[in-house]
Amino acid sequence: MLGVSITTLRRWEAAGKLVADHTAGGHRRYDIAKLRPDLFHAEDEADRRTIAYARVSSHDQKDDLERQKQVLELYCARQGWKFEIVADLGSGMNYRKKGLKKLLGAIIDGSVGRLVIAHKDRLLRFGADLVFAICEAKNVEVVILNQGEDTTFEEDLAKDVLEIITVFSARLYGSRSHKNQKLLDGVKRAVEESAAC
Repeated sequence: MLGVSITTLRRWEAAGKLVADHTAGGHRRYDIAKLRPDLFHAEDEADRRTIAYARVSSHDQKDDLERQKQVLELYCARQGWKFEIVADLGSGMNYRKKGLKKLLGAIIDGSVGRLVIAHKDRLLRFGADLVFAICEAKNVEVVILNQGEDTTFEEDLAKDVLEIITVFSARLYGSRSHKNQKLLDGVKRAVEESAAC
């Protein structure tokens, strides 16, 4: 299996490069899973599950959350994957959401082989690339169903600024505050006007 002679195996054992179990009759026994872990990797991969993650920012978007879950479910079922849906209701800037923590824990412990999301920003508004780097390090395939059209740097920056202002103003003043809504409307108009230029 290793493509070497018996003498080489004995030499490697003497040098401590591999370990052999010795039978009562003096024969050497080698653990193939330790010598060639690549042969057993496919079985491990088959045991790893697919997680489809859906998220919306607020309670008034619950219908959108259900649509996301249905789209993810349909996609995963069509691929023939065994999967689990994990959903969150909360800001894309909140890193303490229950579902996100569950997802990250499963990725880190190696039990996830595939992550499926509808849009990149459904995972996190900021920091999604860090999660994707963790997925790459843990050999987790990331499937993003809607890549969307390419946007300019200015458009992305305007969206990010609006998200930051929305989250922090909601924290400071309360999301239903008339004063807060007036402030947000003014900021949105300013950002839209600058993006149009």
